[in-house]
Amino acid sequence: MSTFEEYAAAVRELSARVRGGEREIAAEIERRHRLHAGVEQLGQRLAGQEQRLDRLGQAIAVSPPVPAGPVTADAACTDVDAAAVLDAARALVDEADRRTGCAEALAQRPALLPTWSPAARAVAVYVACAAVGVLLMLVLVVASGVGRASGFTLGAWVCAGLPVLTFVAGWLILGRWGRPALAAVDSRRFVPLGFVVCVALVPIAYCASLLLVRVLR
Repeated sequence: MSTFEEYAAAVRELSARVRGGEREIAAEIERRHRLHAGVEQLGQRLAGQEQRLDRLGQAIAVSPPVPAGPVTADAACTDVDAAAVLDAARALVDEADRRTGCAEALAQRPALLPTWSPAARAVAVYVACAAVGVLLMLVLVVASGVGRASGFTLGAWVCAGLPVLTFVAGWLILGRWGRPALAAVDSRRFVPLGFVVCVALVPIAYCASLLLVRVLR
C-alpha cells in the first residue's frame, strides 16, 4: 500500500512539474510574441520615420544615409534583457517622432518672415524691392542732374525699367525664400499686388522728388 501511495505521490509531483513547465513554456511563448509584436511595431514606425526624413532631406537637398538594415525579432529575443532594450528603443523612437514632427512643422514655414501671413509677406517684399528701386531712381536723378544720364534714359528707367526690375526681384525672392520647404504646391506670390506696388511706387517717388525740388527752390 505504501508503494502505491509513493507511486501516486510521484505521479502527482511529476504532473505538477509538467503543468508548471507547460505554464513556463506558455509564458515564454507569450513573452516572445509580445517582443516580436513590439519589434514589428518599432520597425513600422522606423520605416515611417525614414520616409518622413527622406522628404525632409529632399526638401533641403540632403541625400539620405544608407540604412543599417532592419532589426528582427529573433535578434531582440537573444538579448538577456530584451524587454528593457525594447522599452529603451521605443522611448528613442518616441523622441525621434517628436523631433521629426518639430522639423516638419518648421519645414512647413517659409524661411522669409515665417510668422507673417502670405499677403503681408508679399507686400513687405515688394515694398522693400520698390524702395531699392527708389534709391536707384535717386541715383539716376543725380546722374541726370550732373549730365551723366540723359532725360530720356531717366524717364525710361523711372517709367519702365526700375518698376519691372523691382517687381521681378520681389517675385523671385518670394519664390526662393517665401515658399515652405515642404510645400506641395507653389505658394502665392500675389502678382497683381506686387505689380501695382512696384509700378506705382517708383514713379510716385519720382514725382514726389520733383515736387520736393520745386518746393525747396
